Amino acid sequence: MRLPSTRPANTIGRVSAHRQALPGAASLARVPSPVLVVGAIGSVQFGAAIAATLFDRIGPGGTVLLRLLFGSLVLLVVWRPGLRGLSRAQVLGAAVFGLDLCAMNLSFYGALARIPLGIAVALEFVGPLGVALLGSRRRLDFLWVGLAALGILALTRLDGHALNGLGVALALLAGCFWGAYILINARLGRLFSGGMGLSLAMCVAALLALPLGLAEGGSGLLSWEALLLGGAVGLLSSAIPYSFEVEALRRIAPHVFGVLMSLEPAVATLAGLVVLGQHLGGRALVGIGLVVIASIGASRGAVEKAVTPQ
Repeated sequence: MRLPSTRPANTIGRVSAHRQALPGAASLARVPSPVLVVGAIGSVQFGAAIAATLFDRIGPGGTVLLRLLFGSLVLLVVWRPGLRGLSRAQVLGAAVFGLDLCAMNLSFYGALARIPLGIAVALEFVGPLGVALLGSRRRLDFLWVGLAALGILALTRLDGHALNGLGVALALLAGCFWGAYILINARLGRLFSGGMGLSLAMCVAALLALPLGLAEGGSGLLSWEALLLGGAVGLLSSAIPYSFEVEALRRIAPHVFGVLMSLEPAVATLAGLVVLGQHLGGRALVGIGLVVIASIGASRGAVEKAVTPQ
């Protein structure tokens, strides 16, 4: 993941927990950490909901391209990474991380084009859950696995009808890439200082997304509406949550952060309802609730394992 090895691997998010402050950190320091985390969650999920409104114009691939391009620009301005003096391990690490970022975004946005946002995010949580439970020997953790499995089964049908199979598969694939993201970022955090590694990886991801993005988006990518919404998605999905979580992780207990991040599927459901008008039935809401409970339980359990003498 993007967290240093001193924090539990299940602490879910989209940033590196570095001690180096971002511009504007002084004002963020006055905001309570839980508020920052919830704000980051809301920013990411409402950014995803706005991204879905672009699919008819430029497709999921074009939307991913704009998100990565604008996100890269913001991070380059903030961190200003240099290419000189990079070691082979740093170049390889940034390239692998960029490949994973591109694949994760393409598969998730592909799922979002086919199934509701709240369900897509809940299914995607198989990745962080898997990492949190990796190598577990606690019996209680099997309960969280069972609850997550029941939740996922409940989410495969909506209003009595099966969900789009490809959408479900892409959401689960995005979860696998999210799990890889967590593990790769743990390594990247030791290779780079601050957000330099993430900045370079975002540039790699944008370059990799370029062919598909251009093929799907075409001339629509240059429309003012697409550029405006794409910029908003890049800001909401990258710059804002990154800044918020970096500051929050400097002050918040790891298990609190993990529990708060477990609320993502619920916030995604709200964003889907408000922005996209996606109404979910009782079965889907129960399924999302089970995934949230499993994630909270796994998050707290991983912290207990981390502090237990071996």
